[in-house]
Amino acid sequence: MRFDQPLIPGRLVRRYKRFLADVVLDSGETVTCHCPNTGSMMGCADPGLRVWLSRSDSAKRKYPLGWELVRTAEGALVGIHTGRANALVAEALTAGRIPELTGYTERRAEVNLPGGRMRADWVLSGHPEQPDCVVEVKNVTAAVEDGIALFPDAVSERGSRHLQALAGHVAGGGRAAMVYCVQRDDVREVRPADAIDPVYGENLRHSMAAGVEVYALAAAISETGIELTAPVPVVCPPDANGC
Repeated sequence: MRFDQPLIPGRLVRRYKRFLADVVLDSGETVTCHCPNTGSMMGCADPGLRVWLSRSDSAKRKYPLGWELVRTAEGALVGIHTGRANALVAEALTAGRIPELTGYTERRAEVNLPGGRMRADWVLSGHPEQPDCVVEVKNVTAAVEDGIALFPDAVSERGSRHLQALAGHVAGGGRAAMVYCVQRDDVREVRPADAIDPVYGENLRHSMAAGVEVYALAAAISETGIELTAPVPVVCPPDANGC
């Protein structure tokens, strides 16, 4: 995925009200931009960090500038726009970056699953041997030391519901996969953030045991674009209960 226009560099002043951020551009102008990330943005929203913004030409946008990238204090480049994740995963699926999910001839977006428990990001169909596969995408931006990325970065009841729905789909004879879109260039593995949301971690372990497939893809990121390039393992160490 390439950005439509050159990004605008600056320094973060503050992120607030979840959807807004103030940035001092390299030109010296201070602007308010849209923050397309509802999470805590752990490690990605500290004042003074280098950031890059995109500009929208839509007349409907109250804030024409949108936050796209940040360089963390540790030097990692991170894509914070959660709305990019589905398109990035779609590109990766088309390129065969998840070999286990190749062979499907059709891909449908935003499909309601039976029972109304969730709307799947993607449903893959048309495989000569495999059943249709429900694919849920989660965007990952948080990380700790040694290249370990964490999800979620805040308590996510919605994320737990999605895992339960995927497990239920598999129990009914279907195929389901969780794909973590890791918009960082310093990650070697993904883990559940048990210290932040232990319920999510428990649901992830249960869904994997139930047959939900779990994948993660790391990204190559630059000021010109983002591409999911390589799989990284999803590691679930024993939780506090030894599970």
